[in-house]
Amino acid sequence: MKQEYNPINANIQVWVGDKLYPRKEAKVSVFDSSVQGGDAVWEGLRVYKEGILHLDKHLDRLDHSAKALAFADIPSRTFIHKAISETLAANGMTDNAHIRLTLTRGEKVTSSMDPRVNENGSTLIVLAEHKQIVFDNEAGITAITSAIRRNAPQFLDSKIHHNNLLNNIQAKIQAIAAGVDAALMLDQNGFAAELHDVNIFMIKGDEVFTPHADACLPGITRNHVIQVCRENAISITEARLSLSELYSADALFSSGTMGELTPIVELDGRKIPNAAKNSLFQSVRQAFNKSIPQHCQKI
Repeated sequence: MKQEYNPINANIQVWVGDKLYPRKEAKVSVFDSSVQGGDAVWEGLRVYKEGILHLDKHLDRLDHSAKALAFADIPSRTFIHKAISETLAANGMTDNAHIRLTLTRGEKVTSSMDPRVNENGSTLIVLAEHKQIVFDNEAGITAITSAIRRNAPQFLDSKIHHNNLLNNIQAKIQAIAAGVDAALMLDQNGFAAELHDVNIFMIKGDEVFTPHADACLPGITRNHVIQVCRENAISITEARLSLSELYSADALFSSGTMGELTPIVELDGRKIPNAAKNSLFQSVRQAFNKSIPQHCQKI
C-alpha cells in the first residue's frame, strides 16, 4: 500500500527551527545531525476535529527519547505547542491531518559523529499534511515475515523513538519485493515483535493478545487499545507470540497513529480471517473509536 502525493499539500507551510517556511523552502543544513547520522527523534500525531490525539503522551515520549540520547537542548512544551498551533493554523488544518514532529540534535560546526560539535542547539520540525487514514480498515492489509529482526534493547532500544529506521526500512523493502503491504519483524528469539511500522494484535477465541513491548515500540495507539480493552472487560494479554500462533489466529490486526486499527488478512501467503468481520474486533474498534474524543487535546 503506497502513499501517493496529494496536490492539496503543495503549498503547505512547514515549521523548521523557529518559524514557518513554504514547503519548497523548508530545509535543514547538510550539517544537521539528522543528515549526518540519523541523530534525531520524532513523533507522528493525528489531528481530529476534537484536537490532537494523545498530544501530551507523544510529547512525553519525544522528551524521553531526546533525554535518552543526551540532547543538550530540548525545546519547552510551551514552544512546541506554539510551533504546532501556528503550523496547523497557517495550513487551515482542523481535522484529517497528520503531523510528523521531528527534533534533531541540531546543526554541527563540522562533519562528525561527536555530539559536542552540535553547538547551535536543536532543530524542531513540524511537518503537517492533509492526510486521511492510510489503510483500508475494512479490506485490511497483507504481510510477510521479514528476515530482518527488530532491534533488541542491547543493540538499539526501541523505546527510544529515533530516526535511525534502517532496519525497519529494510523490512519494508522485503515486503515491497514480495508484493505485500507490510513486514512482520520478529525479535531475537523468533517471537513476533511488530510490523515494520505499527504494532500487532492477535485474537484467539474471546481473548486479545499482543507481543511484550521488549523488541517493539510500546506504541501510544497500542497502549490505547490495551486501555479500552481493560475498560470494557475485554481480555487482553501481553505474551510471547510465535508464528504458528499467528497463522492459526481467529484474527490479526495492527494499531498505529496513521492507520488506527487495521485487519491483517494474510501472513506469509496464509489467509487470516478478516478481523473486520470478527465480533470481538468489532467491539474493540467500537470502544476505541468512541474513546478518541476524550483523548484529544486542543492547543
